[in-house]
Parts: sequence; C-alpha cells; structure tokens
Amino acid sequence: MLIKRNILDKILAGEIDLAFRRWKRPTVKTGGRLRTAVGELRIIDVSQVDIGSVSADDVARAGYISRDDLEADLADRPDAELYRISLRFDGQDARVPLRENDNLTDQECSALLEKLARLDRKFDRGAFSVAVLKLIEEQPAVAAFEIAHQVGLEKQVFKQHVRKLKEHGLTESLTVGYRLSPRGKSFLDRARQFRI
Repeated sequence: MLIKRNILDKILAGEIDLAFRRWKRPTVKTGGRLRTAVGELRIIDVSQVDIGSVSADDVARAGYISRDDLEADLADRPDAELYRISLRFDGQDARVPLRENDNLTDQECSALLEKLARLDRKFDRGAFSVAVLKLIEEQPAVAAFEIAHQVGLEKQVFKQHVRKLKEHGLTESLTVGYRLSPRGKSFLDRARQFRI
C-alpha cells in the first residue's frame, strides 16, 4: 500500500487516520504494520465498504474535501472492491535504531553470519551476502540493476535479497542504490577479520 508523502505527513500530525483503496484483495491486514518514509503505521482495521456508506466524516478523516474528490482519486480501478483502512502512526521504523547500532558483540556477529548463511543457501555461491555487502560498500548510490548485473542476478531478485539485508540493519536505501549502515560497516569489518 503506497501512501503519498503529503498524506504521510498528515498521518504523522494526526490529521488523517483513514485511507480508502480499490483492490481485488487487500494488500494490508487488520493488526498489521506498514513501513513508510515517516516511520511505521499500525493498521487498525481493514473492511470492505460500499462508496454510498462512506460518511462525510470518513471523507474528511481520509483527507478529502468531498466524496466526489475521493471517488475521483479511486477512479482508476472501478472494477475493484472498495476498502476502508483505519490506521495510525506507530513510531519510528524499527530498523533505524538497529542499523545505527555498530557495536556488535561476538555473539551478535556470529548470529548474523548464521542468518546470512541461511539466506545464501538459495544462491549456492558461498558467502554471497557478504560479497553483496562488499559491492555496496565499494559502490554506494549505484543503481540496483548495475550491481545485480555484476553478481549475475535479475534486478528484482537482487533487490529482494538486499531488502533482507536491510531487515538485519546492514544496508540503507538511497534515492538511487544503497549504502552500508553503520551496523553494516561494523559487521563487514568483523567478517573480514574472519576472512569471509
């Protein structure tokens, strides 16, 4: 579920707490979380509704002036079902403090090596994740497709792998490409000590 930055800012300010989407099936679920550019959102409720049941209050809570404005915004998918999503800001992206933590203990470093080894089994290329981290370190802000080409992967497969590295706090996305986080730099330095 993509949310425009100006809407995210209003959610952060508490001005908006509803969204409406037309989907064949919902991409978020009640009780879930959504990572965004301003932090994490909590999905309070997702329910299918009819446009006629959307109240003027709901229209305003979603940031629209009128139901006509809401309908115009949803006009590109008239064949899909309408969903009402209740949401709220739920704090900073949990990965931010993780990636800033560059004081890795031996135990944390070993645990990360084990997790990456499990990820690397999919590729059958040895310490593939460490190799990707080294490339990102050497080539920050280089487009994903260029690094994907260097390692012989399709761009989407490569990006999915880097997302997993990001989940462990090792990388950060830039407008173009990636860079190592402080945690990623620390981890890579430790991995080099083990000659990985």
